[in-house]
Amino acid sequence: MDDDPAVEPELDTFSLLLPLPYRVALIIVLGVWAWGANLQYLSQLGIDVPALIRYPSRTSHTAPTHALSTHRLAILLTLPLLASLLLFWTLTQLSPSLVLRYELLPASYLLLLLILFVLPTGSFRWLGSLSNGAYKLSHTGRYRTLAVLKRVSVGGLAEPQDGRFGDILMADVLTSYAKVLGDLFVALCMFFASGKSSTGMPDRGCGGRVLVPLIIAVPSVIRLRQCLIEFLRVRESNRKMGDDPTRGWGGQHLANAAKYASAFPVIILSALQREKMARGDWIGEVGLYRLWVFSVFLNSLYSFYWDVAKDWDLTLFSSENERSDPEHAWGLRRILYFRNPIFYYFVIGLDLVLRCTWSLKLSPHLDHFNDLEGGIFTIEVLEVFRRWVWVFFRVEAEWLRNNRGPAPDDVLLGDIHRRDDEDRID
Repeated sequence: MDDDPAVEPELDTFSLLLPLPYRVALIIVLGVWAWGANLQYLSQLGIDVPALIRYPSRTSHTAPTHALSTHRLAILLTLPLLASLLLFWTLTQLSPSLVLRYELLPASYLLLLLILFVLPTGSFRWLGSLSNGAYKLSHTGRYRTLAVLKRVSVGGLAEPQDGRFGDILMADVLTSYAKVLGDLFVALCMFFASGKSSTGMPDRGCGGRVLVPLIIAVPSVIRLRQCLIEFLRVRESNRKMGDDPTRGWGGQHLANAAKYASAFPVIILSALQREKMARGDWIGEVGLYRLWVFSVFLNSLYSFYWDVAKDWDLTLFSSENERSDPEHAWGLRRILYFRNPIFYYFVIGLDLVLRCTWSLKLSPHLDHFNDLEGGIFTIEVLEVFRRWVWVFFRVEAEWLRNNRGPAPDDVLLGDIHRRDDEDRID
């Protein structure tokens, strides 16, 4: 978690080459490719992701796999993006005045991206024929994705049998796209604002000082509400079961909610840091900076702990006996689908590093990295990459919970004929 500071007033080379609307589109398309890679590799490991998220199974053995359908959709989104970029570079020749003038090109691609996701399949049968039926085959997936987005957009959470885990995955992915969503709003705001161009230097105050921070905070609000819903479900289930003392009371859902709530001080303090007028009126510039460092440090380490101990069910932060259990490698767990334990240690270290990219601002040599448009884009891509890696291990842990029994201290939710798993950790 980090702030989105004001950047240079003039167009730099990176912004000439890749204006803000194209950056947003590129990261969205990369996310589709990443999800396809998740589906493909996890399937090779024997993990049925569609079953976990309650996605309809294929009706025929000849139908393409879910991973292949996702990759076809990714290709369908990528080809017009590349064509649009090539045309943009040809027309502008990296001239600042021409880059500002041809803002309609990247805006048109964003519109096309929306259309390809939303409109009915029949509207684009000619695209399906050109891509060997790729678009037609992606219709069910797009419909399901939109349905999940609609539900989670207000913090909703399906029951376990209706795709609860899919809702959680979607909402967690949205938290990694928080800044991208903020940039999408900025690009649209500048496109429609008079005297501005969406391909100019991003004005992250467009629409008012608080609107962009509010948009960035929305994904965390969504997940926080989901955690509270799960807590209330546990309380209701316990009430119906007669408050059995052997059952969890849902406290870990409140702890999870606190993790997402810890993002709000970071967002607020980041916004205050960008407002020079606020620096001298409250606790001063130095005091505000120190408070921001403390908040982002707390959020990052809390989130890292939750990734490893709760989302991935690893024992790195457990008691010494659990960490040193002879049945599994130190700090991991007994069953590993990724066979080499070194891989898990590497990913744990990678997650910590990527959770702490904000620390670049503490370096006297790299402190301006996050102030550059290229730096902001790099941080956003790294966060999407971190989430892509996170999905592999989060899905692996969920598969083990469903097929090998719950993790330690985990109370299962949902199947009324067995036990409720409403105290599961996500």
